[in-house]
Amino acid sequence: MPSRFFVITTAAISLAGAAGSMTVATQSSYANDRKSPAFSDGSFETPQISQQIKTFRSTESDNNTIGPWKVTVKTVDLVRGWQTADGSQILDLNGTNATDLNITQPGAVEQTFATKKGEMYKLTFSLAGNPQRGPAVKTGEVKINGQKVQDFSVDVTGKTVNDLGWKQQQVTFIAADKSTTLTFASTTGDPSNPSPSGPLIDNVKVETFRLHK
Repeated sequence: MPSRFFVITTAAISLAGAAGSMTVATQSSYANDRKSPAFSDGSFETPQISQQIKTFRSTESDNNTIGPWKVTVKTVDLVRGWQTADGSQILDLNGTNATDLNITQPGAVEQTFATKKGEMYKLTFSLAGNPQRGPAVKTGEVKINGQKVQDFSVDVTGKTVNDLGWKQQQVTFIAADKSTTLTFASTTGDPSNPSPSGPLIDNVKVETFRLHK
């Protein structure tokens, strides 16, 4: 029988101060018997790239992993030289098209890591948006074990690559089994623009979480 778990999400906390929050509870099933490593490289520092942008594509077996992360949908861009929330590189969830470099596509990445069944975990990550192209509002979603647990959005109006306005997001979940798969996916598209830029992700952390009395 697959295990069952509850996920609680809390969204949008500004790094400069609280910006409101939302909490929901959902339920799903998941089972995984593989032995998994601890969560790692939440700041996308592996591999270190020499150029400003390097594209990773889900369809290329020799170019679909970013350290422990795997590209599972279309393409994503690893970016260097812009303002980061941590480290020296960030991830744009809208990557460059494989056949037309003037077109971008909404992509997704995932990482499977070790957890303790029944333990509560807190996922935090920093969110911004690529301001170089439209639309002004970038959107995406977080999934735990394939189940969407949070929609996110960020407005890039007035932002630059040197001032991205990073905000912290949070999701709290109870592990279903000894491993958990975390997915970040872009839902950013623009019918009037074949090359929409996407949401940016950085400084992802997964930690055990205990409620304080």
